[in-house]
Amino acid sequence: MIKFFNKAISPIRYFFNDSRAVGVLLIGTTIISLFFSNLFVGASYSNFFHQSFSLHTSFLLPETPINWINDFLMAFFFLLAGMEIKRELLVGELSNFKKAILPFGAALGGMFVPATIFIACNISSSYLKGWGIPTATDIAFSLGVCSLFGKRVPVGLKILLMALAIIDDLGAILVIAFFYGGAIQIKYLLISAGLYTILWVSNLLKLKFGIIQITLSFFLWYTIFLSGVEAGITGVLIALVIPKDFLSVIERYIHAPVNFLILPLFALANTATQVPSNIVASFQSPISMGVILGLTLGKPLGIFMFCRILVAFKIASLPRNINWSQIMGMGTLAGIGFTMSIFTTSIAYDNESFRNIAKIAILTSMIISVILSGIYFSFLYTKNLKIVEYRKKHLSNIDYGVSY
Repeated sequence: MIKFFNKAISPIRYFFNDSRAVGVLLIGTTIISLFFSNLFVGASYSNFFHQSFSLHTSFLLPETPINWINDFLMAFFFLLAGMEIKRELLVGELSNFKKAILPFGAALGGMFVPATIFIACNISSSYLKGWGIPTATDIAFSLGVCSLFGKRVPVGLKILLMALAIIDDLGAILVIAFFYGGAIQIKYLLISAGLYTILWVSNLLKLKFGIIQITLSFFLWYTIFLSGVEAGITGVLIALVIPKDFLSVIERYIHAPVNFLILPLFALANTATQVPSNIVASFQSPISMGVILGLTLGKPLGIFMFCRILVAFKIASLPRNINWSQIMGMGTLAGIGFTMSIFTTSIAYDNESFRNIAKIAILTSMIISVILSGIYFSFLYTKNLKIVEYRKKHLSNIDYGVSY
């Protein structure tokens, strides 16, 4: 019986341990959400996430399922992302200037150029507030798709993509915090600052992270929520004050719930979008043009250009065995915005039709970016490798000095 159970559970365990699992699950929940949203029950399905379930208490809390998901549950996603950022800053690819400068520059280019493209497409429209939508890279999705290409993507390139995506997420979080918050309530902001100071001091004094800090963290989320600042960023703030030795412990507890419960719930709630009858017209919207061009064109161009500039001025250097052709391919993977792009959409626009147009554009951009990445790493990059191997084998006495 035990052997039978182990055999039955083995495929499930393999799936959850596979780096591609999160991407597959998010794609699946997105398809389900779009399917239900466009059936005869579409309005009921979409309205469920916006239905007010006010507790009618003196406490001001999120009132709808989508508010609970975006404001509260996503704080745990940001906590996980924040711990990844902290680990990289302490011992990883961002632990010193020389290691950090290339992915930092790549992330900066990957945010600046897409934002510029969106602004150019919407400069004379009322949609300009969505400029932050195409600036994000989805860590889980981009790395999940990256793993599908196996050895075609070198380990060094995967590490660079992960570092870029982490910095990109941090940048997106800062954009949300400073540009997409509500009306600021100074009283609650000051209380938040006081609570955060206590957490910071406890970390400096090397006090054991336990129930007191966890309780203070929940109070911190609540006061930030009331302050008008986007409450999700509480997760990053808390990650920065968690003792280094405790990071792996907390990550072990929240990794599976975040990736296999919170993110799928986020996808179900935030992609509950009705495809307009005249979808061609929605693609002609300046919002669609800004998002699609920003993610599929602006991301790879911005990353490539800023990396070129840093290397040309000898501020940074490419990692060993990585060439410019691979950097461009990595840029197409970074065009997968999904989670952070949809999250930004949900707070950038109050108008539901604007949100729907942006979400359809984000999903379209994701499909285009995956296809472009697949074509690049499966065909173009493989062809370049064969050319390089041929030259090494037959023309080894000639030094071409060319990076493909």
